[in-house]
Amino acid sequence: MAIGRLHHLILDCPDPEALAAFYSRLLDRPITYRDEDFVVVSADERTSGIAFQRAPDHRAPTWPDPATPQQMHLDVMVDDPAAAAGAVVALGARPLGGDVFADPAGHPFCLIRRPGWAPPVG
Repeated sequence: MAIGRLHHLILDCPDPEALAAFYSRLLDRPITYRDEDFVVVSADERTSGIAFQRAPDHRAPTWPDPATPQQMHLDVMVDDPAAAAGAVVALGARPLGGDVFADPAGHPFCLIRRPGWAPPVG
């Protein structure tokens, strides 16, 4: 049984609105949510997508040079964040604080409570 479901892939950036507009045009998908620091591009308001999060001190990745690594994380929707926390730790995740965890390779991901529009995960 699944512990969670992908909600959004989050990209850090200095200007969420501008980067979302780029990907909206690139992927021919609408901007479905926006606030000052967070913008989502997805098929509709009930579909997972790509989100852009303001990072004021953002340094662009220098791929393939690892001097500045890629910056993104997953939001994973869960029915119950507290119950899911134990399950992801049992899988090998490491708590980073709050609902943020690191996967076994150190990549961060967030457990978010399932939005009301999404069907139950479990």
